[in-house]
Amino acid sequence: MKHLITTAALAMAAATPALSETWTMTSTWPSSLELIEIDKHWVDLANKLVDDDKLTIEFYDGGSLVPAGEVFGAVESGTIQAGADWPGYWAGRNSAFSPLSTTASLFNAVDYVNWIQEWGGADLYNEVYGQFGMVYLPYGVTNNESGFRTVSQPIRTLDDLQGLRLRLSGLEQGKLLEKLGGNQVSMAGGEIYQSLERGVIDGAEFSTPNVDFSGGFQQVTQYWSTPGWHQSSSVFGVMINKGSWDALDEETQERLKIAADATMLWSLSFTERRATEAYAQFQEAGTEITRLDDEALERVQQLANETITEVACENPMSAKVYASQLTYLQEYSTWRDASAPFNLGRTPNGPDLAAIQACAE
Repeated sequence: MKHLITTAALAMAAATPALSETWTMTSTWPSSLELIEIDKHWVDLANKLVDDDKLTIEFYDGGSLVPAGEVFGAVESGTIQAGADWPGYWAGRNSAFSPLSTTASLFNAVDYVNWIQEWGGADLYNEVYGQFGMVYLPYGVTNNESGFRTVSQPIRTLDDLQGLRLRLSGLEQGKLLEKLGGNQVSMAGGEIYQSLERGVIDGAEFSTPNVDFSGGFQQVTQYWSTPGWHQSSSVFGVMINKGSWDALDEETQERLKIAADATMLWSLSFTERRATEAYAQFQEAGTEITRLDDEALERVQQLANETITEVACENPMSAKVYASQLTYLQEYSTWRDASAPFNLGRTPNGPDLAAIQACAE
């Protein structure tokens, strides 16, 4: 009798479904900035792909749970299970986060997709985030950022950068701007509008045209200098607490990865379409739009290469990431250049690979 009861109990336990996991997720982006649409797209797709009895992700707009700068710590500590971000915000913790988020005059959006998917980039995200007890799924990519928007002083040449106080994110980006005579001012995206309006800064960069327009920058700036040489592309994704990730079964983990891959492709086409629409909106708003000439961009490239090498060689992990990216560019250049003019972007004359590889050892 005792054996029958034990057998029945085991059978009931085996038939009982595991309790569903519920994750709390927030973002570094407030609801007013269009970048949050990438986060929402991944959450919606993940919730559709994953069975309800396995996992449900509850998403909260940036700032509603913790300030943007505290999202990293909240995920690391397990206070929340997931947080959407732009990796460059954490470069103060490890400078390797910088090339995981963007590059100065190096990668375009397709380069990041290629590198992440097929040239080992995904493993490096997890190696760096793994040092902080997190798993990372890159799921968003945008092409080069708008450039600089200024209140009353247009930037038509590099000389026009002299002495300007410009809001700018990024470790390498700030050092590069200083070499060009400008001054980096760091602040959260939600503070840019008021800082421009009050004259705290002379100008700012933030994101792609559509995101900038959603931030209302056309209301407080008159001039727009393109292209976005400081951030030739950007990557976004989700930080996941390692303990929370490990609690999922392999099938659920795989479905979250599939949602990330699908969202990345969607994000590129979505933001390029929206950037095109926003470009016209800035024109209609009366913004003067100018482009730096090729000679100026070549000068920027030279200084960017110098800056990347300096920063990479201060941290072996940063050098490892850059060396991987430069190896990809070198290998891909054979086919990319051979298929011009129908290729996917340029092969930049970037930093010396051997010099950076030496710093990674």
